[in-house]
Amino acid sequence: MQPAPVPVRNWLIVVAAMIFLMIVLGALTRLTESGLSMVEWRPVTGWLPPLSDSAWQAELQKYLSSPQGRMINRGFSVDEFKQIFWLEYLHRLWGRLIGVVFALPLAWFWLRGRLTPALKPRLLALLVLGGLQGALGWAMVASGLVDRPAVSHYRLAAHLVLAIALYAYTAWLILQLGPQHDRRDDPAMRCWSTMLIAWLLVVLIWGALMAGLRAGASHNTFPTMSGYWIPPGILELSPWWINPFENGTTIQFLHRWLATLLAAAIVLLAWRARRIEMAAAAAMAAIQLCLGIATILTGVDTAIATAHQAGAVVLLTLLVWVRHRATPSRQSPVSAILEA
Repeated sequence: MQPAPVPVRNWLIVVAAMIFLMIVLGALTRLTESGLSMVEWRPVTGWLPPLSDSAWQAELQKYLSSPQGRMINRGFSVDEFKQIFWLEYLHRLWGRLIGVVFALPLAWFWLRGRLTPALKPRLLALLVLGGLQGALGWAMVASGLVDRPAVSHYRLAAHLVLAIALYAYTAWLILQLGPQHDRRDDPAMRCWSTMLIAWLLVVLIWGALMAGLRAGASHNTFPTMSGYWIPPGILELSPWWINPFENGTTIQFLHRWLATLLAAAIVLLAWRARRIEMAAAAAMAAIQLCLGIATILTGVDTAIATAHQAGAVVLLTLLVWVRHRATPSRQSPVSAILEA
């Protein structure tokens, strides 16, 4: 893909930064149990918060009729309700702003002829997937408004992974549209970096499942889990194959070891490759592993757990950079099709 005009690339950098912040806001919203504070989804008209005391009282009554309001926070005052409402409101508002910041410049650049034919379908795909991400977010919240005060951990994982995928693809486009002089043909590094990115996504999925089941606080020791290398109850659910997806102990066990092995693999590859981009990825992998351990040892402290989620996205960014630098800027037609 040929370099784009500087304004197009700068616009995508702003979008990527906004998505990154959205992921951080999502972590804060989840960790503070704020995600179920808004019980309605009004994608067009719901951008204004309550503006009067009566409006706040009405919003609170809606919340108190939800499972979380009835079972956990039934004595909430308006001031207490506002503390969880504002984070979810900001999270949704930021999602709308991302849509506006993406859609309006896209239309402008398109009409002005600033987009290449190869770039147009990629940007349209991002626009459509961004809209679906909003719908998926509401589907996640709706799962916690039926009969229990918790969202589906499967939908939470899907919502997080789609957000991270949107960010990663935007970051890839930014690299593709920028200077290409530092790229080289390195098939081995392309293969390894692709596998590491896939591995990281698997770790992220199990981290999201663990968060959805609130399983991070069940075992707060490291490297053992409450004194056990293989904790009891790891296969207590029947049939056995649902344990990696439904059993909090099993999910935490898998997340721990998948993350530890991933960090070791990244450091080993950096030691062998001796390249600046892999060294940066290895340093971030070590920091991310420490953040994960700190999250466990502190019983899922909000600030540390949020930094842990942000660190995963930074690590992904560095691995995408590694993958990009190992890809030649000029490819054959067949490899170009595969790369797209």
